[in-house]
Amino acid sequence: MLVGLLTAVAASICYGTGSVLQAVGSRKSARREAAATGQITQHGGPSLSSTAKAAMTWEFIVGTILDFLGFGLGALAARMLPLFLSQTVISANLVITAVLSVRLLGIRLTRAEWTAIGVVCSALVLLASAAGPEGSGHTAIATHWWLLAVSLLLMVGGTVVVRVLGTRAAILAGLLSGLGFGALGIGVRILNGIDPFSAGALLSDPALYAILVAGVGGMYLHTVALQIGSVNGATAALVVGETVLPGMIGVWWLGDASRPGFAWLAVLGFVLAITGAVAVAWFGAPESHEVEPESLPRPAPVREPTHVK
Repeated sequence: MLVGLLTAVAASICYGTGSVLQAVGSRKSARREAAATGQITQHGGPSLSSTAKAAMTWEFIVGTILDFLGFGLGALAARMLPLFLSQTVISANLVITAVLSVRLLGIRLTRAEWTAIGVVCSALVLLASAAGPEGSGHTAIATHWWLLAVSLLLMVGGTVVVRVLGTRAAILAGLLSGLGFGALGIGVRILNGIDPFSAGALLSDPALYAILVAGVGGMYLHTVALQIGSVNGATAALVVGETVLPGMIGVWWLGDASRPGFAWLAVLGFVLAITGAVAVAWFGAPESHEVEPESLPRPAPVREPTHVK
């Protein structure tokens, strides 16, 4: 249990730091495109070109490396802990994101936001105290196919909807990316061919491809959310998506459980964690609270034509 908790905490730190670095790279790329084209939205707009260019900034590359490291650590945690605990601890990267965004993105957190972050941290302590052994994760192969189908629907369909809604889809993009990461966590838990290792069983398992679809789609939608909305709001929506549904599935179908007599504490901690994350989204710093770093390029001013009388 202790090793699993430490692994989940390390994954949380990697994800939180990576999110802020990706936000810096995404916004820098979006503002550069706005300056070049003269089309200005909240952060330059979630165009395909700006999203692709964001992936080429050094901040985004380092953030992506941290994400992959967090993915590996999170996968280990999902195999060692109940999903309602591992996913919630990993989702505490919201705290890391919020604190680092003060320094790197110039965001000033309100007292309400700090209070909400405190609620999330307290809830994690309750969850860790109440968590029992994780379930086996053995499920029928039909469940693996369902996971792949749902992952495809969420990631492909969600991408289309987000593209149509544009700048209004920041929270939706964050939520969909969270659902993708949640599906990834479920896939890791039920994946065949891991223990004992079997390459044939692993490559023939639909859950493996659900993990790939959900991971890639979740990362893309998270990048879009960071471009067009508050980094804290987008991350909070991601927290809800990657925590609630996987935690419920872990209890209902995968055999996760709390310690005997501590179910009420687990439920309380889970509810408080989600409430705290939603509160961060609700009280998320508006754009006016962000201080634009001087190093980021700004659109050139438009000069009025000079009339000669």
